[in-house]
Amino acid sequence: MKTFEINSALDMHLHLRDGEMLKLVGPHTSNTFVGALIMPNLVPPITTKEALLSYKDRINEACIEDDFDPHVTLFFQNDYSYEFLKDIKDDIIAIKLYPAGITTNSETGVSSMDVEVLRPTLESMSKLGIPLCIHGETNGFVMDREKEFMPIYESIASSFPDLKIIMEHITTKEAVALLDKYDNLHATVTLHHLLITLDDVAGGMLQPHLFCKPIAKRPEDRSALLNAALKAHPKLMFGSDSAPHPKHKKECCGCAAGVFTSPIALQVLTELFEEHDALDNLNAFVSLNAQRVYNLKPIPKTIKLVKKDFVVPAIYERDTEKVVPMYAGETIAWSIEE
Repeated sequence: MKTFEINSALDMHLHLRDGEMLKLVGPHTSNTFVGALIMPNLVPPITTKEALLSYKDRINEACIEDDFDPHVTLFFQNDYSYEFLKDIKDDIIAIKLYPAGITTNSETGVSSMDVEVLRPTLESMSKLGIPLCIHGETNGFVMDREKEFMPIYESIASSFPDLKIIMEHITTKEAVALLDKYDNLHATVTLHHLLITLDDVAGGMLQPHLFCKPIAKRPEDRSALLNAALKAHPKLMFGSDSAPHPKHKKECCGCAAGVFTSPIALQVLTELFEEHDALDNLNAFVSLNAQRVYNLKPIPKTIKLVKKDFVVPAIYERDTEKVVPMYAGETIAWSIEE
């Protein structure tokens, strides 16, 4: 039986939520990944050292059975002082910037993306070597929001050349091209954006469990993302953006945005890279690139996959929480060896 090993896998964009949801979804990452970059958009968002450390403790408790390092982040605000950031620097891996209202729990994000408005915090981050992660979308037409954000990335990258910037969950060919234009620009890409286009979401019957932000784009965008991932572009990292929502908030009017992929991420990535004869590049995409970009030294943690059919559960649940994964009820070609 064919096997493949992934070493010290890192998920560089992950939503773990809190409370019972955290207890449900956390172990589905920690049992296969050695670490993950955790999003700060809770309610209220993580903006203080006390809240940050408390959240990290709750994550560690939820994932206590596994060797797993939650790399926590701070929610961007314009008025963080240099002294505050210097004090918290060793406790965070990055600061995450959300344009106000652009995605889940981002209502208190920044209302202006003008570089001069952002300068106080960005200058301090640049001096202290704190990376900036950005959800790069405008409030324009939904299919053009990321493309319209490209000049903002360029403005920040050129104004702060020493600031390490990560374009989160990129979805367009324009974002892929921008990676090679600025030394300080990097990016993450999700599993689902390597697989689907908008047609999969809404081309036939609406598929709420594939609805996400940024929304899936055109076939040519998917092709550009997939080509960069399969080649393990050195500035591109895997970030699942696995974003669980309760079943009743996905299967309803006003469906919440987010795709839950944590339980199947490594299996489906292995299938995808094998299909394109690129398995030799998978460890770089899911681990080595992130280690280099973020200067991480994860502990050794080897996950062995076997080419054996796995039927994805229709639902994952704990107490009152129920979450439907991507490919629910479908069969994928690879399994995690117990």
